[in-house]
Amino acid sequence: MDVRNIAVVVEDVDAARTALQWALHNIIRYGDIITLLHVYPLTRSKSKNKARLLRLKGFQLALSFQDICNNFSNTKVEIVVTEENREGMKIVATVRELGASMLVVGLHDHSFLYSLSMVHNNVANYFNCRVLAINQPLASPVSPKMGVQGSSTNMDFSQIDLSGLQMPETPQPKTKLEEKSVQMVLETGNN
Repeated sequence: MDVRNIAVVVEDVDAARTALQWALHNIIRYGDIITLLHVYPLTRSKSKNKARLLRLKGFQLALSFQDICNNFSNTKVEIVVTEENREGMKIVATVRELGASMLVVGLHDHSFLYSLSMVHNNVANYFNCRVLAINQPLASPVSPKMGVQGSSTNMDFSQIDLSGLQMPETPQPKTKLEEKSVQMVLETGNN
């Protein structure tokens, strides 16, 4: 069995934690490497203290995600914390450098996938791996959440397959005259 490197985007949102938990329960195999990837915003400040503080907060956040992984002793966890250079492209570049076979992302309103797709036309060309996007369901007062805590039945699963989509050619709609001639041929064939 091949060892896979699975990158998980670390953000301070519940959707990111949910995505990691889902991945641990559903796709992580014995011996897989989990790379917790946090990208903090580029600072325009000349003060190095601000960048250092953002980096430190990123490591602390990644360590809190590592605590989630500690219940799964069959995995190796690595942490990468880096500064963003362009909207979402640092994540793409880091995932490519790692040679990750999969990227796990928690979908939320400010997810890097949304902002990346707003800036670049064909996002599929940037990734060299499968992207799994996990969407945490909203709690509804009408229909309470069903399922067992920690189970994959508690959350929505969205898989974003970034391979190029091909649309089959659709035949042109027939005109009334063509339909009538086909019908006449069929009627004469039945006689």
